[in-house]
Amino acid sequence: MIRNYLKIAWRNLLKNKTFSLINIAGLSIGMAVALLIGLWLHDELTFDKSFPNHDRIVQVMQHQTYNGVVSTQTANPYLMAGAIREKYGADFKYVVQASWINGHVLSYKDKALSRNGSYYEPAFPEMLSLEMVAGTRNGLQDINSAMISESTAKAFFGDGEAVGQILKIDNQLPVKVTGVYKDLPQNSEFAGLQFMCPWALYLSDNTWIREMENPWRSNFTQTYAMLADNVDLATVSEKIRNVKLDNVREEEKVFNPQVFLWPMAKWHLYNDWKNGINMGGRINSVWLFGIIGVFVLLLACINFMNLSTARSEKRAREVGIRKAVGSHRRQLIFQFFSESTLLALIGFVLSIALIAAALPLFNEIAGKTMVLPLREPLFWAAGLAFVVLTGLLAGSYPAFYLSSFQPVKVLKGTFKAGRYAAIPRKALVVLQFTVSVMLIIGTLIVFKQIRHAQDRQVGYEREGLIYVFMSTKELQDHYDVIRNQAIASGAVTEVSHSSSPPNSVYAINNGFTWEGMEEGAQGNFVQVDVSHDYGKAVQWEIVQGRDFSKQLASDSNAMVLNESAVKFMQLKNPIGSIIKKDGHAHTVVGVVKDMIMQSPYSPVFRTIWTIDPEGGNIYLMRLNPDKPTAASLKQLEAVFAKYNPGIPFMYEFVDVQYKQKFLSEQRIGKLSAYFAMLAVFISCLGLFGMASFMAEQRTKEIGVRKVMGASVFSLWRLMSTDFAILVLIALAIAVPLGWWGMQYWLNNFEYRTIVSWDIIALTCLGAMSIAILTISTQSIRAALTDPVKSLRSE
Repeated sequence: MIRNYLKIAWRNLLKNKTFSLINIAGLSIGMAVALLIGLWLHDELTFDKSFPNHDRIVQVMQHQTYNGVVSTQTANPYLMAGAIREKYGADFKYVVQASWINGHVLSYKDKALSRNGSYYEPAFPEMLSLEMVAGTRNGLQDINSAMISESTAKAFFGDGEAVGQILKIDNQLPVKVTGVYKDLPQNSEFAGLQFMCPWALYLSDNTWIREMENPWRSNFTQTYAMLADNVDLATVSEKIRNVKLDNVREEEKVFNPQVFLWPMAKWHLYNDWKNGINMGGRINSVWLFGIIGVFVLLLACINFMNLSTARSEKRAREVGIRKAVGSHRRQLIFQFFSESTLLALIGFVLSIALIAAALPLFNEIAGKTMVLPLREPLFWAAGLAFVVLTGLLAGSYPAFYLSSFQPVKVLKGTFKAGRYAAIPRKALVVLQFTVSVMLIIGTLIVFKQIRHAQDRQVGYEREGLIYVFMSTKELQDHYDVIRNQAIASGAVTEVSHSSSPPNSVYAINNGFTWEGMEEGAQGNFVQVDVSHDYGKAVQWEIVQGRDFSKQLASDSNAMVLNESAVKFMQLKNPIGSIIKKDGHAHTVVGVVKDMIMQSPYSPVFRTIWTIDPEGGNIYLMRLNPDKPTAASLKQLEAVFAKYNPGIPFMYEFVDVQYKQKFLSEQRIGKLSAYFAMLAVFISCLGLFGMASFMAEQRTKEIGVRKVMGASVFSLWRLMSTDFAILVLIALAIAVPLGWWGMQYWLNNFEYRTIVSWDIIALTCLGAMSIAILTISTQSIRAALTDPVKSLRSE
């Protein structure tokens, strides 16, 4: 029986080649889009799930209140893990203090490589259940030990033994390799963690940490934990809420630090906080693309529904004869479902080929390393289920509609589809174009928002500005001589040092006071320690006062504010104002335009620059605009090599790093653009098929009209008007929905564009033009047909 159904289905496909090609093309593209999005969703939803204990691993975070606004952060005082272990140890299996993952230089003999690493307490490898290639998970017990990834081990030692070898970190800390672990997955929070060292080594190398006068005030480390068996996360999170509040000084309790636990399952997808409330994050993109995938597949299924039901009168006699010879309705339903499933199967096979061709480009845009899991039985099982589901979705309406015909009317020749039979088809065409237009509007608004932020004044000249981390003691100790030689070489026009790059924020400090400070106000500011030449290097814009000056000894206590800081402090005459920090007085000598150091979509945070001759850990250099960049970099490499031999010269362009701030939105925009184009293509395929069928159905009518004197234009208008009305209805629905949806999306950004009517008008004009062009290919062809041929049978 099934074989017979499939044979009939195959014959029908071959008999109606145009119908079959349109449906197969639409289904294969729709399924390819849905499968690509499915791969992306799987990658996102399984983020961090590779760790066996992911359901019990948490990160210790905190809310703090500044001037009535709740700020949420992952940074903690370095004593946090110890305090939690001491008071609440029974609720945890492990609690681990950690530094941040940063770039370092690892060296072995004469070989030096840049690698990302961090410092952890000894339980960290066990907490993550690292898969060991050599050594054990207890490799961080000794203070001078290190565990490295498998790729790092191969880079240094090839196929040789890595355990027991001595590496140097940043050309100064010798460590013995005690373990080699499998590289961590790309879809994990610790992707790219290429080595780890003991927390004790971090404290030993940074003696200032233990010498801190008020360690509970400074948040500069991270805390991870693993819950004990059979404990409730919410209960434990509530228990530890005041662990920091109980340890800070009385004057700092005003910030009301509230500690809580955030589960690993939410680190990646739920990372957006506003005023202490989680607003989602990447999960919003997951929902967005999930919905897009469903709708694009639905568009392809609608093509099948429309073309199948439009051909109902041609299939009516077949249905009548089958019913007359004893076929039950359920058998006919099964027959039509077999046709749609066969089409879906062919579409699935073609979609696999399309995905294989498109996946490299998709990975590049999405920033992923996904592969088609063709060797996974689960993939093929899911693929089979996907084919059946698509076949049922596409074939449901035609199967139940066509199988409902009454054989008596059909065989008597009195069957007519009825005046209302076309209404569902028209509704589906409207749905197709509604979805397509909404996608187009969304894509254009995303790109407009990106352009809006890119055109924002950044407050300094980022072109030709590079920075180099002082990753070794040699670079720190030879700052002055390196600066002088770099300028003398002509490669750069200015060199400064700072505690953070101009496009990043490393420290937000509180404890600032000033004259006229309102009672209850909390003076927390971005603080950047710089040398005197910082302003010349970044070429900031001074709006009041002056820049730092080496010639003035008093400038050792000088301070420069940005406009946001002046506004926050309500300083009417900022120049000469005294700002105190922990009892130390600074004099404001200048005010500069707001520099965008954080998100370009958010207001600029109040910022203070202070002079610290030895406090910077970054070389900031302005390249000579009169020399080729490559030549300047080569000269700088030679200068740095003199005082940092054997260590690679690693630099970053500020403008390149700034562009990375737009990466997430650009990915959404590019993917949306591709999906919108495919959605429009699928919709036009369906429209083309419907127009072809209508032209075929009205061949004789058109012939008669031409004989009676109708012009080609009037016939084109006759054929196109109905479809144009459907597109207009779709536009009327899509425009308010698209406007509302994008307005909701834009509300995620404090610095945002507007949904302008020029974009709406452009979208409507483009959609209507594409639809009319698609319809015209068939309507004009029908209007030009010789009436002698169309009326010959009469």
